Amino acid sequence: MKKLPLKIALLLTLFFTSFTAFAQDFQGKAYYQSKTTMNMDDFGGPDMSPERKKQIQERMKSFLEKEYILTFNQAESVYKEEEKLEAPGGGRGFGRFGSSLSGGPKYKNVKTKEVITDQEFFGKQFLIVDELKNLEWKMGTETKQIGQYTCFKATAITTSDAFDFSSFRRPSDRGNDKEGSKKEKDSLKSQSKEKDNKPETKEPKTIEVVAWYSPQIPVNQGPDGYWGLPGLILEVNADRTTILCTKIVLNPAEKEEIEKPTKGDEVTQAEYTEIVTKKMEEMREMYDGRGRGGRGGGRGRN
Repeated sequence: MKKLPLKIALLLTLFFTSFTAFAQDFQGKAYYQSKTTMNMDDFGGPDMSPERKKQIQERMKSFLEKEYILTFNQAESVYKEEEKLEAPGGGRGFGRFGSSLSGGPKYKNVKTKEVITDQEFFGKQFLIVDELKNLEWKMGTETKQIGQYTCFKATAITTSDAFDFSSFRRPSDRGNDKEGSKKEKDSLKSQSKEKDNKPETKEPKTIEVVAWYSPQIPVNQGPDGYWGLPGLILEVNADRTTILCTKIVLNPAEKEEIEKPTKGDEVTQAEYTEIVTKKMEEMREMYDGRGRGGRGGGRGRN
């Protein structure tokens, strides 16, 4: 982390001095809303009607818009989705698919530099264990108010090796016309054979992260995998995702034990992404096969 501007350093000295008295047993809860956008313009190809695209967007809303709770102390935190009653029929179709791709509870320990995600994927339990990634934050002096807290801006460049749902649209969804889609599909089939049917993968995406943190809550915690600033991170803008804190409770009457998850098959993030990628490739091939059968398997015969 780079040298702090004088204005921030003076504020930090004040806040940390007043914070020391009760820091030993300090705990807090921060409530966040997370929203991710997706470009649906070319989703489904030219054959999909606007009405159908709208239906798909509505089904995906529960997957792209979520609410989380971050329970934290000075060293540890758990970031997990807020539990809600599932709507009737929500376990079928995209509801089950989306729940398998949603991130499970994420445990972070900023002292041991440990991050563990308790993740279920199609009925199987995984422990995604990795070293907590250090972000090279660039500190700024720009401020804004989030609720009753004064927040400072910080930016960083990072990469993501997590599963990218947008890369697994059907090949026909990525074309602008039927002929182009057919050529692209034939090309992908050829490439797949050459690669011994290995699924397509992408290089890690480079992302600019803009974070807003408040020294009034002097813990270097934050939502999801973000951390490392001299104050709780209340807002994050990264790629197509915005995470915004809507409520903070400090030293709640009933404290919650922050537990490190221990159950599941232990894998790294890279290994888990590979598992998900292979599964999604299998599903896409199965879906394409059904689609060809439904459109008439005899077409193209001489």
